[in-house]
Amino acid sequence: ERQMVPRLSEKYVLITGCDSGFGNLLARQLDARGLRVLAACLTETGAVQLRAATSPRLQTVLLDVTSSQSIAAATAWVRERVGDRGLWGLVNNAGIAVPTAPNEWLTKDDFVKVLNVNLVGLIEVTLSLLPLVKQARGRVVNVASVMGRISFFGGGYCI
Repeated sequence: ERQMVPRLSEKYVLITGCDSGFGNLLARQLDARGLRVLAACLTETGAVQLRAATSPRLQTVLLDVTSSQSIAAATAWVRERVGDRGLWGLVNNAGIAVPTAPNEWLTKDDFVKVLNVNLVGLIEVTLSLLPLVKQARGRVVNVASVMGRISFFGGGYCI
C-alpha cells in the first residue's frame, strides 16, 4: 500500500552538495514533486545553474561544510526560511573523493582534507541543524557510496 505524505508543499528539505551529481539531481526531483528545497551549493555558479533549472520554490545558499562560519551563516539562513515549521529533511550529500592515490604517495593532509568534508563537515552541519529537524520531527539522510567500502587505490575516502 502506498503512503502519502500530507501537505508535501509545506515541507522544507535542505540538501548539501547541490552544485552537481546526486545532490543536484535530488534537489531537482524534490522540487518537481512540490517540496520546498533549500539547496546548499559550494559555488555561486552551481547555485545559479540550479536556480535556472528549477521552480521558484527552490532556494539556494552558499555552504562550505569545512567552514564553521559558513555553516553558522547557512543555519541562520535556513532558520529564517523555515520559521516555526522546522526542517523536515536534512540530506548530507556534500563529499569529495580526491586526492585518491596509493597511500604511500599521500600525506596526512590529503587524508584530513577528505575527512573534513565527508565526516567532520557532515557532523557539524547535522549538529547545527538538529534543533530545526527535531522541531519538524524530520529526518536526517547521510549519503554514502559503495566506493567507501572498496579501497580502489587509497586515501581518506575509503576510511
